[in-house]
Amino acid sequence: MNSRLTEEFVARFAKLPAEVQTQARKSYRLWRTNPSHRGLHFKRIHGQEDIYSVRVSLGWRAVGLLEGDTITWF
Repeated sequence: MNSRLTEEFVARFAKLPAEVQTQARKSYRLWRTNPSHRGLHFKRIHGQEDIYSVRVSLGWRAVGLLEGDTITWF
C-alpha cells in the first residue's frame, strides 16, 4: 500500500509534541511493513467512504482516505 500526505497533515504534524511525532514515525514504519499489525488497529471508520484510522499511541490517531492502493493522510 502506498501513502501520501496532505499539506494540512504536514502542517499539523509539525505542531504535535515531539514525543507524539516520534511515536507517529515509529507507527508509520510498522504500518508500512504490516498494516494489519494488531497494535495499530488500522480499520475503516466510515460506512460509505473509505476513511481509515490507525493508532499512533494512546489517545492519538491518524486518519486517511484510501483510494485504490493509496491512502492519503489528512
